[in-house]
Amino acid sequence: MSKYKLFLLRHGEGAWNKENRFCSWVDQKLSEDGVKEAQDCGRLLKEQGYKFDLVFTSILSRSIQTAWLVLEAMGQEWVPVVKSWRLNERHYGSLIGLNRAEMALQHGEEKVKLWRRSYDITPPQIDESHPYFLEIYNDRRYTTCDVPQENLPRAESLKEVLDRLLPYWDSTVVPEIRKGRTVLISAHGNSCRALLKHLEGISDEDIASVTLPTGIPVLLELDENLRPVKPRQLLGDQAKIQAAIKKVEDQGKAKPST
Repeated sequence: MSKYKLFLLRHGEGAWNKENRFCSWVDQKLSEDGVKEAQDCGRLLKEQGYKFDLVFTSILSRSIQTAWLVLEAMGQEWVPVVKSWRLNERHYGSLIGLNRAEMALQHGEEKVKLWRRSYDITPPQIDESHPYFLEIYNDRRYTTCDVPQENLPRAESLKEVLDRLLPYWDSTVVPEIRKGRTVLISAHGNSCRALLKHLEGISDEDIASVTLPTGIPVLLELDENLRPVKPRQLLGDQAKIQAAIKKVEDQGKAKPST
């Protein structure tokens, strides 16, 4: 029997998603298409009669902006939004800002796929010479967060994303779900994949093939032990969802620059 409903949402398309660049912890707003994706998502959820009691986001603008647009489209702007860096996208280290297709040309598609999709392989760490280092680590959202700055990651595998996400999930999100509240987590491709791995018991190998397109809500129906009682549901037009999944998977394929 389903006791709880949990919704996961990868934010709408961001400016660097559009440019096929590793965005990670660099703060980006939604693209025009991303705004539309978030609004369409909210309208879909409203049409299907869903109501949220609480929304959790990362501290990156594209995640927060998506949550706001979804709630606005649903007519539920009053619903509280709680933010934490622990829901941030995976930290891609020195790959931040680089084009995925160009990296595939340079290093090979398999290497880029390992960096993007594997469970326990960490990309090269960011250092102080990186063009986006200061933009990230001088940002007040990280100088005031709940861990010392020197303990913030410089690069992460998906496993390390799950390691920093789980304490927040257990201490902050789970108690709200157990109160019977319907929760939306508006986050990122990898923070949502990490949580899916945990909840669904996906193997280290199989998580590499789990793809979440931008702006598509994922419904999980959970039992009293917060285990899924049926397969996850990606809500919306299924043909469009499959096309969006393929688009994400193709991002790491080598394409000569024009």
